[in-house]
Amino acid sequence: MSHYTLLATDGLAKRGRLETVHGTIETPVFMNVGTAGAIKGALSSYDLEQIGTQVWLANTYHLHVRPGDELVRDMGGLRKFMVWDRPVLTDSGGFQVFSLASLRQIREEGVRFNSHIDGHKIFMGPEESIQIQSNLASTIAMAFDECPSSVAEKSYIEQSVARTTRWLRRCKDKITELNAREDTLNPQQMLFGINQGGIYPDIRRDHAREITEMDLDGYAVGGLAVGETHEEMYYILEETVPLLPQNKPVYLMGVGTPANILESVERGVDFFDCVYPSRNGRHGHVYTNHGKMNLLNARYERDERPLDESCDCPVCRRFSRSYIHHLFKAKEMLAMRLCVMHNLCFYNRMMEEIRAAIEAGEYRKYKAEKLARMEAGE
Repeated sequence: MSHYTLLATDGLAKRGRLETVHGTIETPVFMNVGTAGAIKGALSSYDLEQIGTQVWLANTYHLHVRPGDELVRDMGGLRKFMVWDRPVLTDSGGFQVFSLASLRQIREEGVRFNSHIDGHKIFMGPEESIQIQSNLASTIAMAFDECPSSVAEKSYIEQSVARTTRWLRRCKDKITELNAREDTLNPQQMLFGINQGGIYPDIRRDHAREITEMDLDGYAVGGLAVGETHEEMYYILEETVPLLPQNKPVYLMGVGTPANILESVERGVDFFDCVYPSRNGRHGHVYTNHGKMNLLNARYERDERPLDESCDCPVCRRFSRSYIHHLFKAKEMLAMRLCVMHNLCFYNRMMEEIRAAIEAGEYRKYKAEKLARMEAGE
């Protein structure tokens, strides 16, 4: 079981600490997304350590199809393979199965679909997902769930959530079995369950109560940031998070922008992941304390300032906007690397500020000032 300590609260905002077999996670935390065992943008595990990354998120489905989870197991597990000595969370693959696979058949036992790489047939259900995650030897495994469209019919979402609950029980049984085996790489692997229910608060509430009774290591809210408005997402969090255990981590999957994170922390969430900082960085969009910048703009051609004059990241300490603008124009890979590094550092620094503000009992004030600064622009 997890060892989560609630250190401070400020309203619903939580400042926690999750002790794991692979190290301590201070929350609220942003998990950097390295889907296939690498951060897109040419950052190594060493780089991530330098900018204060606490948790690496990798993906079960992608690593299963390439290089193969059994190969990763034979190489000593994902952390050894990537040369990363801190915690890793593996997403169950459920979201990828439902978003990438155009031809899929959902049955009670699991899902049959074709690989997006070479088209070969794959079957994945709760037991298969947990077995793959056990081979990867991640710190935290996510339960295999269905992530239905947020605009699906209510009757379909009810059936889907009921199946997700049955699958969760199977995930729990499988991880208990594998963690008891002598040949398991990480016999202390944790399991987080996932709350689903689209934008229907009654389904969300019922599901939150049901999975809370399973006494899992942590709880995620899934199926948001997939097309609904921000207001709908915040409303669902307000209806759902208070029904999840306060003495366990709460993870909002796939969210989001700095503003999304600031708002969700206020509603009791303490784990986040999102591709935005790396994806935007690769396209020359950087997050700063004065808003978002597009380094491709001609206005930065002769700008000697760092990306963010209030940032102490390795990029802002050394390089100018002018130089990075030039790198993008010259199509140099270094342009992407520098912007991704800055963005991930910006997110990690923001989480440090969030934790300090909750401890000081000044979270609302901090949130308002941070949003105002970012919205004001340069």
